[in-house]
Amino acid sequence: MAKKLGEDTKVTLDLKTIGMIVGFAVSISSMYFVLQSDIAKAMELPLPTIERIEYDLKDELIRQTIMDTQEDVESILNKLEKLEERIYEMSKSQ
Repeated sequence: MAKKLGEDTKVTLDLKTIGMIVGFAVSISSMYFVLQSDIAKAMELPLPTIERIEYDLKDELIRQTIMDTQEDVESILNKLEKLEERIYEMSKSQ
């Protein structure tokens, strides 16, 4: 048989269980308020600034990458010219 809950139902809790429930509720509420204060503090902090050294290093890296890419493109163009010459010579001899 299923038990029915109603006005006559008795719930018994010992002191240990009540203490655990109260402790859990207090810890959850304190975590919530600490989290809210951390969020408020983080919203007030200034944005991080990029220092000149960091900017110079990034600029140098980008410039070096562009130069490397330019060298690669020139190498590919040289190979392409050689291939075109070979194809022209092969088609000319046939």
